[in-house]
Amino acid sequence: MIGPQAAFAPSYARARVMFLEGAAAAGMAIRSHNHPLPGLEGETLALDLALDGPADAERLLIVSSACHGAEGFCGSGVQVFASHDAEWRAHARAAGVAVLYLHALNPHGFSFLRRVTHENVDLNRNFQDFDQPLPQNPAYADLQPLLLPAQWPPSAANEAAIGAWIVAHGLERFQAGVSQGQYQFADGLFFGGVAPTWSQRTLREVLRTHGRAARRIAWIDLHTGLGPSGVGERIFACRDEAAALQRAQRWWGSEAAPVTSIYDGSSTSARLSGMMWSAIYEECPQAEYTGIALEFGTRPFEAVLLALRADHWLHRHPQASTEQQRAIRQGMREAFAVDTDAWRAQVVVQARQAMFQAVNGLNG
Repeated sequence: MIGPQAAFAPSYARARVMFLEGAAAAGMAIRSHNHPLPGLEGETLALDLALDGPADAERLLIVSSACHGAEGFCGSGVQVFASHDAEWRAHARAAGVAVLYLHALNPHGFSFLRRVTHENVDLNRNFQDFDQPLPQNPAYADLQPLLLPAQWPPSAANEAAIGAWIVAHGLERFQAGVSQGQYQFADGLFFGGVAPTWSQRTLREVLRTHGRAARRIAWIDLHTGLGPSGVGERIFACRDEAAALQRAQRWWGSEAAPVTSIYDGSSTSARLSGMMWSAIYEECPQAEYTGIALEFGTRPFEAVLLALRADHWLHRHPQASTEQQRAIRQGMREAFAVDTDAWRAQVVVQARQAMFQAVNGLNG
């Protein structure tokens, strides 16, 4: 067994090697879906799968990383640690639960230190029926010119204008307007796309291939960037159904740390549009599904948003100097992964607990 610190990689390329080596050493079945584009270092990008357990298991736990690419350092670390954790693996096997690790749902974003895919799409806003009218977000339409000014860093006047918008409309509406998803500005923040992305299509194939035999499925999707640093919020990630919420609360909730929900406003996350987990209802309709997004805090919301704004400004201004590009990417890294042993240990301990709880729930 390795320590938590040793499970976290400094780059996507190294994270992928560590994940594949750990899965191979553990004897897991591995499959890779290669991305069409190379990574920041010219490396191969892929959504890599590792299945620990029988392919026809009736109880399946999915543990996924890097839905939002730059958040992948956290999720990959959890997955690498799990591959070396003999106690954890024995617990899942004894319960008859197969564990499917999905490493880097959005490998392009992970490699390039972006939250979005190579299409500039937020994967967790992309699961829409694109044959139907897409949701409207008038608050974001108001804010887009302020969020992505012509120059970077933003001027004092720009920051004052954003502050005035918040005073006029409220911080809650600001956060919701920015983050809930928008389908009008293809170069903007939290863009949900106009068609399924490569990552969406690939994930659906994975769910069809590996989830159709299961009768009960749990999913822990690992995220960072919201909430107090090092605290893992357990956000309900199912349809707004009482039975599913009760299961999630029973499996993962406690008086000190209840399962929160975007439906009742108890989560730090706004109510989102086009969420990724919705695909499991369509691709695995035979299964009883229970899931959470495990969201680890990093830095204050204002700092995380500033890093995202800088990243999208850079996407619109690729001619920026090498020094500015490096600084913006470093800002993204710091916004979504805290570079301390204490933070990494907090992540592993809480994620490991949630995984044990999921196995117990599936077996209950």
